[in-house]
Amino acid sequence: MGIARFAYQTVGLIAFGAGTLGIFLPLLPTVPLYILAAFCFARSNRAWEAKLLNHPKYGSHLRAWRERGEVSRKGKIAATVAFAISIAIGALTMKWPWVIIPPVTAAICLTWLWRRPEG
Repeated sequence: MGIARFAYQTVGLIAFGAGTLGIFLPLLPTVPLYILAAFCFARSNRAWEAKLLNHPKYGSHLRAWRERGEVSRKGKIAATVAFAISIAIGALTMKWPWVIIPPVTAAICLTWLWRRPEG
């Protein structure tokens, strides 16, 4: 196995593991990490990529992103809620000027996200 393939497979496994944790931890995003894992597995392990793309719960979201760049309305709302929670936590725990990082990051990311087509 070449070094690039090994690196992609390693990053894919880390992304998959973190995405799986996201099923149980509400602020850790599952589908975006699975998208990263599928990207990495496409370059390192086609069988693992196929398993992700055919997963009964997450496969349709991964294929919609890959084929059409679509994000579901439910996913957009979940991301917005997660950002709102992060902003609230930051407002309670961070000092100036660090407190502006969560809302600025949310504004940039959510502007991009809500402009994506819906599937």
